[in-house]
Amino acid sequence: MDKNSEPIYLTPEGFQKRKKELDYLRTVRRQEVALRLHNALQEGDILENAELEDAKNEQAFLEGRIMALEQLLYKAIIIQEEGPRDTVGVGSRVTVVEGSGPPETYHVVGSAEADPTQGMISNESPLGRALMGRKIGDTAEVNAPDGVLAFKIVGIA
Repeated sequence: MDKNSEPIYLTPEGFQKRKKELDYLRTVRRQEVALRLHNALQEGDILENAELEDAKNEQAFLEGRIMALEQLLYKAIIIQEEGPRDTVGVGSRVTVVEGSGPPETYHVVGSAEADPTQGMISNESPLGRALMGRKIGDTAEVNAPDGVLAFKIVGIA
C-alpha cells in the first residue's frame, strides 16, 4: 500500500485536538499573517524588506501546516476504544514487564499521535509492531541496539 494512501489512526481526543488546531490556523493565524504581510508591504522598498520576506515565509509554513492537517484529518480513522480486549490492537492500553522490571503501560496509537514520553507508542514503532495481535501471557520481542528485548504482556485494556 502506498504510504500516502495508508490510513492514519487517531484517538477521539487526538482527532479533536488536530481539528481545533486546523480551525485556529484557518481563522486566527491566517488573519494575523495576512495583516503582517499587509503591514510589511506598506513599509516601502520591497527589494530590501526583510519583514516582508519573513512574513511570506511564515505564510508558506502556515499554509503547509493547514494542508498537512487537512490531509491527516481526511485520512484519519478514529480509534474506537471498546474496553478490555483479548488481543493488542490500535487503541489498546497494554501493560508489559521487561525482565524483572516494573510493569509499564503503553497506549498503542497511530504514528501521528505517538508520544513515548506520555506512554503513547505508535503501532508502527518496533515495540508497537511487536505487540500487535498478541495476548496476555505472550512475549513480544524487539530488536534493539543492545540485543533482543523481551516484553511479557500482563494486561490489555
